[in-house]
Amino acid sequence: MGEQRFTKRDWTLFRSKIGSWQEAYMGRLCDEYIELLSGDGNPSEKFWKLDKRIRSDKRNPGVQLEMTRTNFIYNIIALINNDVISIEALEDFSDELKETVKALLERQNWNCSDEE
Repeated sequence: MGEQRFTKRDWTLFRSKIGSWQEAYMGRLCDEYIELLSGDGNPSEKFWKLDKRIRSDKRNPGVQLEMTRTNFIYNIIALINNDVISIEALEDFSDELKETVKALLERQNWNCSDEE
């Protein structure tokens, strides 16, 4: 994609929100881990299942991101695609950013439907 369409205010707003978005997401992960550990099975099975899950979850954008302006729009797309945030979480952002994100999501969905 050519020019990134967002404002300085968008970037500042993103930086102010990303921490709470990630905290909320990690809270959901912790709830899932508790459920996993509280379930049936041997302790060793639960331990290794949790270990595998945590190693996988650490790569999720809801846990860590490379915070650069270059990755900004793509980070938002990744957060949406990984159910960290919804498109509604962008309500305070500029119309240009919301339009760019929606266009990229639509293009992504269109490309995915072509592969089927």
